[in-house]
Amino acid sequence: MTLELTSGQKIEGYIFNRNALASPPFLQLFPEGQPGERKIPYADIAAIAFTGEDTASGKSWEAWVKKKESERRAEAARIAVEAQARGHL
Repeated sequence: MTLELTSGQKIEGYIFNRNALASPPFLQLFPEGQPGERKIPYADIAAIAFTGEDTASGKSWEAWVKKKESERRAEAARIAVEAQARGHL
């Protein structure tokens, strides 16, 4: 994301939190190329642009479902082996 502040400054980074109910409302981001985080009041933000790489790009719902099904099958197999070892199957 790129934030343009009312001061004219532009900040690129990853927004990880926001609180619209705080007094004053704010968002928090990890600025690109800088250590730590930064808290910016909504009143200081003039514009927000979606820039940079979309970390979800190329990750589909179908891929998520396939992964979860694989995890469920592995867990079921593990439980079956444990039950068999105890003599329950």
